[in-house]
Amino acid sequence: MNVILIILDSLRRDHVGDYGNRWILTPNLDALSAGSLRFDRAYPESLPSIPARRAIHTGLRTWPFRGWHRASRQDVGLYGWQPVPEDQTTLAEILHGAGYATLFVTDTLHQFRPGYNFHRGFDVFHFVRGQERDFYRPASLCPKGALEGVLLGGPQREHATRIMRQYLANTRGRRREEDWFAPRVFLKAMEFLRPAREAQPFFLLVDAYDPHEPWDPPDHYVRLYDEGYRGPEPQIASSGDSGWLEERQLERMRALYAAEVTMVDRWLGNFLDRAEELGLLESTLVLLLADHGHAFGEHGIAGKVPSALYPELLDIPFLLRHPEGRGAGRSAAYPASTHDVAPTILGALGLEPPSPVDGADLTPLLEGREPDRERPHLTAGYHDHAWARDEDYALIVRSDGSEPRLFDLREDPEQRRDVASERPEVARRMFEEYILADASGPLPEY
Repeated sequence: MNVILIILDSLRRDHVGDYGNRWILTPNLDALSAGSLRFDRAYPESLPSIPARRAIHTGLRTWPFRGWHRASRQDVGLYGWQPVPEDQTTLAEILHGAGYATLFVTDTLHQFRPGYNFHRGFDVFHFVRGQERDFYRPASLCPKGALEGVLLGGPQREHATRIMRQYLANTRGRRREEDWFAPRVFLKAMEFLRPAREAQPFFLLVDAYDPHEPWDPPDHYVRLYDEGYRGPEPQIASSGDSGWLEERQLERMRALYAAEVTMVDRWLGNFLDRAEELGLLESTLVLLLADHGHAFGEHGIAGKVPSALYPELLDIPFLLRHPEGRGAGRSAAYPASTHDVAPTILGALGLEPPSPVDGADLTPLLEGREPDRERPHLTAGYHDHAWARDEDYALIVRSDGSEPRLFDLREDPEQRRDVASERPEVARRMFEEYILADASGPLPEY
């Protein structure tokens, strides 16, 4: 059995049609979901991009970020933002050792540094250059006046301005839709399918950075969701308090994101159509998930903020399609996470990891059975904050246990009302019995 693993960056679960969204067009995601086991309670074990991907590639937890240090020449100072450790074996290395052809295409720029080790185990890998702040071209090539067309402000204005100047230099000269990033990633993945067919069995990882910001899809996608907007485009969130944005600007930002999601969906569909044309889907396991979501004014936040571990950041889509149709059209309530991906793929292929993993093999759910690991709660970490959830409550707390926010999921599923002061014993119990227990002791201090 072949394997195709698709990662979409920053895709919110509630922005996919088959997960209940009724205003964003995602026909290809919906069709894939209809033929898959759909996980309705999937969350990253850590975030943002690099920590989440480490868990996906290794089946091991990245949180609680022990051993973290800020790498030289690294502009991301978030705890846990570090390479795949040398002593951890990646999924690609395991499959390569089992005789699989291994192929990787991505435009997620943070994986380009060889020292980050995400390319390990792949026979072929292709990096699509130019996303966000990738130093692909000199920033001085930013077209004159282009920044004036972007809405810049908020708590990280200077950082957002640097990103946009570099991004506009990188994307200068685009003409056709095929020049945008999601099309380029999926077109390259489509190229890989033909040689992969000749080298079966294969493992193909397609990691698309979209719908991550900046959001600048071609106009025909934007017109699906918004017309009549006048003013600089809110293509980047300047992560933090959303109060700097007017409601019309937030509405436009949501429309740009929705348009980007629909563009990604279209090219995902083109890729899956090609796989079907080549006769590959009848013998290929397909997994699709996101690394995290993105906030658009909910809870007063725009972007990704460590203290804002609400559903808009943590609820991710996760689809598992078996070539024989096992589990198709069903949903699973079992809490799934990013570190379950590698053990699930290995379980489907009948392969054992060379050393124990932290994640669960989810394949028993395809047969209507429960995984071997009971999971009455989940925990996650983002920089200096931690999160825990069970059937009844969700807890957001600083890593030292201070500033807890507690939400009663039975009465408040959108997590609008903090009840930590009313039920301090619940917050304390969840921090001690879930977060500290899963971390095997106190969380690191930096």
